[in-house]
Amino acid sequence: MSVLPYLTAGWIMLVGVYGIVTSRDLIHAVVCLSVTQSGTYVLLLAIGYRSGATAPVFSDRPPPPAGGPVTDPVVQAMALTDIVVGATVTALLLALAVQVAKRRGTLDPDALRSLEP
Repeated sequence: MSVLPYLTAGWIMLVGVYGIVTSRDLIHAVVCLSVTQSGTYVLLLAIGYRSGATAPVFSDRPPPPAGGPVTDPVVQAMALTDIVVGATVTALLLALAVQVAKRRGTLDPDALRSLEP
């Protein structure tokens, strides 16, 4: 088993976290959060990958011989769920950023005042 997918997932996550920490704009922070979450997709796919394994769907062909490896469908379902949740969170955060820009006139987190009226 190769460690390259795990290193790639870690690198993507680190790039996203670095972008969040150094962000001076709310939109940039949301995009960096999305990049960080993309690292979790790679990590889940790396965890679920098995060399020489077949898909766990056997409706149109006979199952593999006894002891033949199949991929884990739970990890695939988790990756799909992660994608859906990521898209939803990104849409919600972008909508909030638009509302902040409309009401406060800036997207700089340091320039935002307290929530007083």
